[in-house]
Amino acid sequence: MRSAILNITFDSTDPQRLAAFWSQVTRRPASFHDMPGNPFWTVGGEGGVSLVFVRVPEAKATKNRLHLDLVPHDGSQDAELARLQSLGAHIQDDRRTKSPGGWVILTDPENNEFCLEAGD
Repeated sequence: MRSAILNITFDSTDPQRLAAFWSQVTRRPASFHDMPGNPFWTVGGEGGVSLVFVRVPEAKATKNRLHLDLVPHDGSQDAELARLQSLGAHIQDDRRTKSPGGWVILTDPENNEFCLEAGD
């Protein structure tokens, strides 16, 4: 027996906005689920791991203990970095020329950290 990852869940003060951001990042659809007492947004699914966004009253206060690593699939790291910034991501630490390095640490609209790797 084993367990499989179903969702990666983000606590959020504005789950609709955060789901819209990650929908654009991943180019996967966002959808609202109105479960009584537990409304939430999802991005993706289609047989893979979904990103789930739930409302919480408090804002993010400290560094993530878990983060996503992204890799560009249809372009360069520089082009994908520009696209992510145009969607609202902010550079926290650019490690492309540092050692160890090769990646860029970014934050989403609610300051959750994620990395953009160099790719192929």
